[in-house]
Amino acid sequence: MRALHFSGLATLLLFLAAPSPAAADPGRHLFILSGQSNMAWLDADAFFTPLVAAEFGRERILVVKDAQGGQPIQRWLETPQRGIGNAGKKVGDLYQRLLRKVGRATHGQRLASVTLVWMQGENDARFGRSAAYGPALDSLVAQLQRDLGQREINVVIGRLSDYGLARGSAAHWQRIREIQVQFAESLPSAAWVDTDDLNDGMDRDGKRVANDLHYTATGYRVLGERFATRAIELVRRDGGGAQPAPQP
Repeated sequence: MRALHFSGLATLLLFLAAPSPAAADPGRHLFILSGQSNMAWLDADAFFTPLVAAEFGRERILVVKDAQGGQPIQRWLETPQRGIGNAGKKVGDLYQRLLRKVGRATHGQRLASVTLVWMQGENDARFGRSAAYGPALDSLVAQLQRDLGQREINVVIGRLSDYGLARGSAAHWQRIREIQVQFAESLPSAAWVDTDDLNDGMDRDGKRVANDLHYTATGYRVLGERFATRAIELVRRDGGGAQPAPQP
């Protein structure tokens, strides 16, 4: 009887000493992919998610993608921003759509890190809105920090390709490229990827293109891999990836 009693007491003490499921939960790494057409055409399930899953474990990641082609950054801003107006375009509706999708994916989940992967700016460059792009980008990141309850989030930016550098909008195109690089290089929690080599070759329809607005079939695969590589580096750098991925 005493042995049984001791065994039961020992089991109880071990149970009480064990961390609760909430305390033991290392949380999930959330990756938010958004932007316009070059993000919309990226097959994240094939070219992004497998890489971050291999790094952190499939059960430890959440990947949410929401993108729409041909859109200015103001559609991801909650309030109109001076100098970025675009007649006929809504303000903030794509941000709200993105938040709803993120909310469904993260409901009841503890987050270990949040990374925004952003591929956008072609529309703003083509219509001459480079002057307001930097503040708009700052506002977008601040919105996510507030609405997701994160003091800091990682940001990976796909820099605009060289497509627009030989066109009428070249000055605005070049300026947005510079703003994207400056933003990424000014923060330890941000990075950018080059896309200048992704728009020459065979497109998704088997047509040969050169210096195109959109990327080749191979280009989208490389874009996904570059995004994943930079995202993983940022998560590891901030300590969010301290928990090793379980071995199969």
